[in-house]
Amino acid sequence: MAPTNSPSAMEKDQIFGMAEKEMEYRVELFNKLTHTCFKKCIENKYKESELNMGENSCIDRCVSKYWQVTNLVGQLLGSGRHPM
Repeated sequence: MAPTNSPSAMEKDQIFGMAEKEMEYRVELFNKLTHTCFKKCIENKYKESELNMGENSCIDRCVSKYWQVTNLVGQLLGSGRHPM
């Protein structure tokens, strides 16, 4: 009988657990991004059902900056270096 390289039940549980944590992190990140950019860019008084040009531009810039910072923090944490 040839040995198999398939993961054990314990390894599968660990893989699924890691995937679940990753999904939870991504959902939380998306929710924070949505809340932050909405709060920053959209007025409390809704005059129109759709975003105007200024709101669209603000949302685009906000999301872009949010991802840049998130990626930078991830890189710094991954490399073990801390900003001074």
